[in-house]
Amino acid sequence: MSDGGKAQKELLRWRPRAYLLLGTAGVLFIVAVAGRTPVPVFLAIPLLLAAPAAALGGPRATPRLTGQRIAEGSGPEVRVQGWVRAAERVDPNDLFVDVPCPPGMHEAAAPEFERSSEEVRFHLAWRAREPTIVVAPTPSVVWRDSAGLVERRARLELPDLVVERYPPELLRIGAVRLRRTMVLPGETLSRQVGPSGEFYSIRDATPDDPPRRINWVASARSGRLLANEYQVDRTGDVLLLLDTRTTSLGRAIDERLLSISRAAAAGIAQSFLFTKARVGLGVFGEFLTPVPLGSGRAQHHRIRAALLAARLNPAAAPSERCAVSLSRYFPAGVTTILFSTLADDNLADLVPYLRRRGFPVIVLSPSPLPALFEGPALDPDDEALAARLTRLLRRDQIARAWREAPTIDWDDYWSLGRFVEFLRRPATRRVG
Repeated sequence: MSDGGKAQKELLRWRPRAYLLLGTAGVLFIVAVAGRTPVPVFLAIPLLLAAPAAALGGPRATPRLTGQRIAEGSGPEVRVQGWVRAAERVDPNDLFVDVPCPPGMHEAAAPEFERSSEEVRFHLAWRAREPTIVVAPTPSVVWRDSAGLVERRARLELPDLVVERYPPELLRIGAVRLRRTMVLPGETLSRQVGPSGEFYSIRDATPDDPPRRINWVASARSGRLLANEYQVDRTGDVLLLLDTRTTSLGRAIDERLLSISRAAAAGIAQSFLFTKARVGLGVFGEFLTPVPLGSGRAQHHRIRAALLAARLNPAAAPSERCAVSLSRYFPAGVTTILFSTLADDNLADLVPYLRRRGFPVIVLSPSPLPALFEGPALDPDDEALAARLTRLLRRDQIARAWREAPTIDWDDYWSLGRFVEFLRRPATRRVG
């Protein structure tokens, strides 16, 4: 027998009920021998053959299943609908689906399952604790006979489901017109002035483009609809920089704040890419992992993949290394949004190094205070004193960061109104 056959045989498992029947059959055999009567033997034989018969009545190999999942909802509410269908002749009533909840979420209601003659449908209700971007775990499916004696794990082929939840303000942040920080490749001035300003380039038309924007000559030459794009339609480039170095806050809080930063970066990138801006990403741990400036749907997938792969890095890498590496992959002058907790001095030192390399920085700092005060409750007087001291320490960190760059203290994870307001009306005064 081949190794693959052995692996498939090992997937067949007996359940506790099968062992109970075997034990009962063994007791009946003992009674038959002790009492010198064949009657218990006739009762033990069906119990002894029940589990093997159930195994023979099921699939001979690992069942192959296909399925689909769709995430809906807004804000912290996540509703997932999906189905699982057997590629072979397997009764859906014998399929049992277990859908684990992703990290950072909890079940708002019990899962609901609906079985038909062809598939098993499930409805899930999750609730996100804070903004997050996470790949939902793949459900585990087992085939189990109707009597519950044996089971076999199924192989489920299911596309990845990425759950993204970020503050609602990020859906409108793309409308913010950043001042262009560099000359775009191929940018030339033209005497042709349209309703939106100087002509920039020609792009594929969208259903929202009016007939006046369609370039009919270029469309006839290429065989597809093309539209004119003007200077005012474009916005400045954006660089998102994620600092993944560990801090003195502890790994649990660092993981949580990094997850929140990943979600905010994903929302900001998606919103700016929707308005045809060029967006780049840098993930700095021990070394820099860059995603060069780009636009379009492919860039969105590249940035999302890099954010999902971002993990905490315990290496105490120098901040100057990040600034030097950025200058190799990104042009100086591009607007840089830095996601950093500013909890330690080595994290706060990154801002002046970036400015010396010519990167104008805006710091979006997720505050650790909400996470710090979720632990066991202290004595009321001690808790009030601890809260006051940590808030003073946090205000001092933000004040020192403001000496180098505008800094937004992000303490309400489900709202980024102050950050959006600052982008719309940049000023040197402190926001929040």
